[in-house]
Parts: sequence; structure tokens; C-alpha cells
Amino acid sequence: MRRPASPPGHPGPYMPKHKGMPGRFPGTDHQFTIRHGGKTVTPLVARPRRADRKKADLEVDAFFLASLIDLYGEEPFPRGNLDAGRLSWLFGREIVPVERDFDPESYEAMLRIDLEAAARAFPEAMPK
Repeated sequence: MRRPASPPGHPGPYMPKHKGMPGRFPGTDHQFTIRHGGKTVTPLVARPRRADRKKADLEVDAFFLASLIDLYGEEPFPRGNLDAGRLSWLFGREIVPVERDFDPESYEAMLRIDLEAAARAFPEAMPK
């Protein structure tokens, strides 16, 4: 499959788009996707989830995860235009790399949802 070129005048690497993914949490500025990449790619890191995390932030994480589950289920998907900060709250637990040689700074890096971990941490995100 031939990948599309970056937009004219855009210096950054190719970034797959997630059609059907909400751009943000409804009614807020909590971002889920980015419109276009920069010259460099923000690396994914596993952010620790502390017990004192705000309930509203956990609700946003659950909605983000539910949206990904609706789109992909157990199927692998590219990191693409998903927001690195939002992914990092779930990375290494509910969202895991597919490849052994995973590149945390690649928009084309493949991820998947660990549905068992997702169900334990965010039962409200699971399909009914």
C-alpha cells in the first residue's frame, strides 16, 4: 500500500489519520487527536496513574479508551494523529506496543488495546 505524502510545505513525517475518532472530549478542551505533526514527533511514555488523579481526567481517559475500542477492538492500529499526552496516560497498561522494536517517536508505530487491562481499569469503557 502506497502511503500518501505529507501535505505540501509540511516538513514533518507521515502521520496516519484516525477517521471516526472524536477530536476531543465533548464540551471540553481535552484533546484526542492532532491535526498535523510537527518537525519532530512527541515520544510516547508510560505516565504513572496516581490515586489522587482527578475524577474528570479519569472520565476523559475512559471516553478516549472507549472510542478506541469502538474503532479497533482487539485489532492493531497506528499511533497516527492520536495525541501523545492522552495516549501516555494509558500507554504500557491499557494500550501496548505491537512490535518488539517499537519506536515511541513514530506516527506509524503499531499499538493495540489490552482488553483485559482496559476492563480492569475502566469497566465503563467496555462495550455493553
